Amino acid sequence: MATVRGVLARLTRELGIDLGTANTLVYLRGEGIVVREPSVIAHRTDRRGVLAVGDEAKRMIGRTPAEIVATRPLRHGVIADFEITASMLSYFIRRGLTGRSSRRPRVIVGVPHGVTEVEKRAVLDATLHAGAREAYLIEQPLAAAIGAGAPISDPVGSMIVDIGGGTTEVATIALGGIVTARSIRVAGDEMDEAIIQYVRRAYNLLIGERTAEEIKIAIGSAYPEHEEQTIKARGRDLVSGLPRTLVLTSGEIRDAIAQPVQTILETVRTTLERTPPELAADIMERGVLLTGGGSLLRGLATLLADHLEIPVRPTRDPLSDVVVGTGKALEQMETLRRVLVTSKEL
Repeated sequence: MATVRGVLARLTRELGIDLGTANTLVYLRGEGIVVREPSVIAHRTDRRGVLAVGDEAKRMIGRTPAEIVATRPLRHGVIADFEITASMLSYFIRRGLTGRSSRRPRVIVGVPHGVTEVEKRAVLDATLHAGAREAYLIEQPLAAAIGAGAPISDPVGSMIVDIGGGTTEVATIALGGIVTARSIRVAGDEMDEAIIQYVRRAYNLLIGERTAEEIKIAIGSAYPEHEEQTIKARGRDLVSGLPRTLVLTSGEIRDAIAQPVQTILETVRTTLERTPPELAADIMERGVLLTGGGSLLRGLATLLADHLEIPVRPTRDPLSDVVVGTGKALEQMETLRRVLVTSKEL
């Protein structure tokens, strides 16, 4: 009997998933990150078949015929389409377990802080529907802090700012839990939309989401740089209806995204103001941890440090902190059980 239990234990697999608005990452316990792909799925409009998921589906955005839709089934970190999200999750879980196990895995999924009970239930149900044996939720700022190596169990305050695609999570953490936190639906996607609207307003040129994201990554910044950069942007002229190319500068893009960046700054300040004095003193000394894909915006750490007048430190791997945190949570299930959410609790 003991031998059978040992074999079953070795066959059992555990996955940590960062189910993000922009990207999904999967962490396989004992092996590390095994999947890193866009949270995009392409399917027929009659929903009779999934055509592509991840990188392949993202390449289809804006290029599909009428009978095919390439879409992101999560908006602002929560499920906008249950059936399609479950299909996407099923694909990523299979990818994470390819050639490794035939047993249904135990899964921990990171979710934004402050999501409703209904939204939590939707994620848990989608995860179970996608093939998980057991499903748990952990709040993304806590997972990011764990993944970044912050001493979350100590009686000292740590502040994490996690800027993703759909949400920005700001949290003060101490003694293994979140003390104060705010989650806003302003992040990388809003910066992309701000670029689209600026180009439309200033040049009567319509560009797509992918183009806006490429512009942001290439020349976007939150703080003035020593050298102005430029990029060519292609789109459709709203007057003539014909394709057109123009040159945009990094100064223009900085101005275009100023509003969402300012909203993030004010959210961090508000969270810090609501932090108990003793923990605020710890943060003043230790600084703020900056993570998430949106944290890669040039000059953002400098702008935050100037705005808050405290040190701000980008983490070593901001794109992976949340999923690494879910993986570490799998190894510390008993210690962290009080902060995990299961379907039985909802």
